[in-house]
Amino acid sequence: MSNSPKKTVWSLQDNKRTEDQRNAFKPTGIKPRNKTLQYILVSILLMFVLSFLLIQIYEDTLEVCITDTFCINSIDDVLLYTLYVFANIFLVVLSIVGAYAFGRKLARYFKI
Repeated sequence: MSNSPKKTVWSLQDNKRTEDQRNAFKPTGIKPRNKTLQYILVSILLMFVLSFLLIQIYEDTLEVCITDTFCINSIDDVLLYTLYVFANIFLVVLSIVGAYAFGRKLARYFKI
């Protein structure tokens, strides 16, 4: 075994890469953009479209009275009823997130 030629272990491509290929993964110093706001806006838009589609799937007329004099239905007031369904879905999602955050803080308090 001592007579066999030494192999360079660190060179996987036998030094065939160019300088540009070597520098391809060096840090550029530019911070990556924070896409949290973009994700939140897309999620809200997706929930709004889902609200609209839920109204279109159901064929019967649905009516909701918000006050004694202000009633909306799913046939005549499509946009208002979509906003009503969206607000309900948003409240459910917001309450789930709030319960999760509260439970997490409570678990940290009890050190579970």
